[in-house]
Amino acid sequence: MNVLTIEGVWKHFHGHSVLRGIDLEVRPHEVVSLIGASGSGKSTLLRCVNLLETVDDGAIYLDGEELTDPRVNVDQVRRRLGIVFQAFNLFPHMTVLDNITLAPRQVHGVPRAQAEEQAHALLARFGLAAKAKAYPDQLSGGQQQRVAIIRAMATQPRLMLLDEVTSALDPELVVEVLGIIRELKESGMTMVLTTHEMGFCRDISDVVCFLDGGVLLEKGPPEQIFSAPEHPRTREFLRSVVESGRF
Repeated sequence: MNVLTIEGVWKHFHGHSVLRGIDLEVRPHEVVSLIGASGSGKSTLLRCVNLLETVDDGAIYLDGEELTDPRVNVDQVRRRLGIVFQAFNLFPHMTVLDNITLAPRQVHGVPRAQAEEQAHALLARFGLAAKAKAYPDQLSGGQQQRVAIIRAMATQPRLMLLDEVTSALDPELVVEVLGIIRELKESGMTMVLTTHEMGFCRDISDVVCFLDGGVLLEKGPPEQIFSAPEHPRTREFLRSVVESGRF
C-alpha cells in the first residue's frame, strides 16, 4: 500500500488555481522531490497534505485513509506526519530539549523521562548532544534547522514533509542540514520534499516531480528527469537552473 496517495487535487486562492489536478503516489521508504519555479505549487501541495490548507477538489490518502474527508480528525492525522518549513519555528523561550519533547509529551502522552531519553538519542545521532540545554538563539542557523528536523522526527512520523529546509541558510550551513536528510533516507524514512538544491535532489530522490503553474508536468527517476526530460518546460527550467549556477 502507498504511504501517500494524491488524486486529482485542486486548490484555488482568490479565483486563481494554484494546484490543478495533481496525482501522486509515494511508496514506503521513498523520497519524492518536488521541483519547479517559485509559485509552481510545491509548498501549497505539502500544506494540503498536512491539512494546513483544505483542497477544493480531489482526495489525499495516508495509508489508505482519506485525509480530505471532512469528518477526519485533523489532530490525529498530524500526529502521523512530520513537517519542517523554511523558518525554523522553534520556541525561543524553550531549550532544545524542551522544543523536541513538547509534542511527544503533550500530544502523544509520552512520559517526560522517556521523551527526554529519545530526544537525547536523536541529538547524539545527529551531532547535537552538547546542545540539549541551549536556547535557539545560541545555535547557528544550520543547527536550528537540524533541531527542527529532529523535533519532527521525535513523534516517529509515518511521513516527513520538508519544505525548502535549506533556503533560509547561508551556503556553508546547507551541507549539515542536507546530511541529516541523507541519513533519514538511509534509515528508511518516507519523505516528500521541495528543494532548489538540484544536485542534492538528484542524489537523494527516488522520484522527482516537476511542477509548473500548479500542474505536475513530469515525474520519473532522477536520472531521467535530469538527463533526458521529456517535457519542453522541464528542459527549459533545468537549463535556467544550470545557467544560474545552481546545479
